Amino acid sequence: MDGKKPELLCPAGDMKRLQMAVAYGADAVYLAGQEYGMRAFAGNFPEPAFREAVAYAHRHGVRVHCTVNTTPRNGEIERLPAYLEFLDGIGVDALIIADFGVFRLAERYAPRCARHVSTQAGVTNYEAARVWHEEGAARVILARELSLEEVRTIRDRTPPTLEIEAFVHGAMCVSYSGRCLLSNYMTGRDSSRGACAQPCRYHYALMEEKRPGEYFPIEEDASGAYILNSRDMCMIDHLPDLCAAGLDSLKIEGRAKSAYYTAVVTGAYRHCLDDAFSGRPLDPVWRDEVNHISHRPYSTGFYYGEPGEYYADSRYIRDWQVIALVTDCDGDGNAVLSLRNKFRVGDAVEVVAPGVRPYPLTVPDTITDADGVALSEPRTPQMTFHMRFPHRVPPFSMLRRYVGAV
Repeated sequence: MDGKKPELLCPAGDMKRLQMAVAYGADAVYLAGQEYGMRAFAGNFPEPAFREAVAYAHRHGVRVHCTVNTTPRNGEIERLPAYLEFLDGIGVDALIIADFGVFRLAERYAPRCARHVSTQAGVTNYEAARVWHEEGAARVILARELSLEEVRTIRDRTPPTLEIEAFVHGAMCVSYSGRCLLSNYMTGRDSSRGACAQPCRYHYALMEEKRPGEYFPIEEDASGAYILNSRDMCMIDHLPDLCAAGLDSLKIEGRAKSAYYTAVVTGAYRHCLDDAFSGRPLDPVWRDEVNHISHRPYSTGFYYGEPGEYYADSRYIRDWQVIALVTDCDGDGNAVLSLRNKFRVGDAVEVVAPGVRPYPLTVPDTITDADGVALSEPRTPQMTFHMRFPHRVPPFSMLRRYVGAV
């Protein structure tokens, strides 16, 4: 495929998730400090950890984008210059910004950071993209409501020096470009300042004014109705189309999701993007990995038309469970692991590792605790134990097992 391969931009909600994104193939990560980011309930990074995170990513050749994309109030704006100077000083590569006042402050107080316009700004046409570029934006992150044809038009009618980024995987929002006041109204948590309570996932019913306390299901089925509940986006089958549209960056949603999610989705898109850009057919092993994470029913977002809602329930599909994380392994396959969920000797599991196709394994009877005592079933959460693999496995490898319906 002609042109430059798009950047794979992956979520990093905390240091563990950052390390997973780096290990499993991210070109860049996006993260946040303790304020000004749209995921207030992700782990996020206090200042000392932030400095360490940027240094870690840069040592591995991975760029760091920081979200400063809330809509701040006056008191928050007063504190922002010092924070921007801090980000500039530790070498953050780019700032993701939605508010024009923040955009101007970043120009003044973080001059070495590229400025990217957040999807929260709702860029849906080429004129808006051009204006942001004229004002100094290096990149615009498109609204998620655009079709693939609209994306192509924006690319064709904007300067080639303006980078275009779009979401390709993860949760969708029922509101236009995330501009929702439902959370504020129902819970007092400001969705435009990173604290959305996701009331779109709640179970709703109707109540008639003169019959208080009597609730009527909106749809007559046993599980009720989730009338605002959106599907998750998954574009892994359509990466050639995204590359052909001229996108500079493909973004995976999920800073509030698990380290396992970050690892598996990053690895899947890394391999499939490399295949797509090289003109090779997608390896079904990697394509199937997106079904091994916690997710809602998938759609292709708005790229090929309306994605539709999912009314049956708001539960995630969780068919696979992480049972252990490898923290060290020698050349003979003698590994140190940290327990995440219970399992037993003889269980059928899978090994997931950076750059390696997942493969099955029957848990051997070589498990011991930290003192060398044999175990048949590690039970204590976070406990350290030892296990022998057939060969060495790399750092950040994991064991998982199937827990869905048989």
